[in-house]
Amino acid sequence: MRVPYIRTDHVTRGISYMLAATVVFAASQALSKWLVADYPVTEVLLFRALGSLAICSILILPRTGLAVFETRRLGAHVSRNATQAIAQSFLMIAFGLMPLAGAIAINFSAPMFAALAAAVYLHERISRARGLALVIGFGGVLLVASPGTDSFSVGALFAIANAVMFGSITAAVRGLSVTESAETLTMYQMVLLTLYFAVAAPFFSTVMPNWTGAAILIANGLLNGVGQYWWTRALSLGPPAAVGPFYYFSLVWAMILGFLVWGDLPGPGLLLGSAIVVGSGLYLLWHESGKARAIRKAPPITE
Repeated sequence: MRVPYIRTDHVTRGISYMLAATVVFAASQALSKWLVADYPVTEVLLFRALGSLAICSILILPRTGLAVFETRRLGAHVSRNATQAIAQSFLMIAFGLMPLAGAIAINFSAPMFAALAAAVYLHERISRARGLALVIGFGGVLLVASPGTDSFSVGALFAIANAVMFGSITAAVRGLSVTESAETLTMYQMVLLTLYFAVAAPFFSTVMPNWTGAAILIANGLLNGVGQYWWTRALSLGPPAAVGPFYYFSLVWAMILGFLVWGDLPGPGLLLGSAIVVGSGLYLLWHESGKARAIRKAPPITE
């Protein structure tokens, strides 16, 4: 018999997992952008899903066995991951049409949609401090995206569509984590995404990779698998409004990789906007850490 999973919030630990996830996600996103120049989107996504499934199976199944798949919310897993498959496809298309940092910067509006979705559907309260950090962070995103310039190309539209869907996915993960462990969420995600992309792949053209291409395709999947596990773990440890903004740090790594690999030199808007979103994230870290310390020091409540 499966022992019911009980979620416990540990916001500071959740933030740490989110920061670690941004590093490996940025590396995977850079590899994805490199790959879509030579391979169809569906092929890149299928290889990425297969590699992610392999690494997550190695990390999770020896500890949990097949009991990790026991759930009473299969329909929620299926619908959540169908949405994620579409969102990933949109982001991959955006990578192929615009600079890496620009696509990721636009994607940074996702935590805003996640916080709103969590407030509406999960009835989570957004404190004044969290709300202020989110509003300021969104202002930074607007500076990065530079509305009215060529940043809003066809690629940007796909990036925006991904951000909206990714925000709803974040809230869905939070809702599922009430009863589902990070391990269960991650394994269903990897299995279902692999299934979805395997079904879709035959309907599109494929390119037989050489040994180097195959190695990069597989490495992309392994990195994404680690990032997905840490990202899901972060959301199971803290509310989206608290841990979500730290996904902004992906932009720092994306700017560095974009410059080193493609020679994309960040402009004033990208630099200033990045400083704002990172600054708002650091403020939120300080606020959440201080509140956690205050709770630990408070006397127990008695009747």
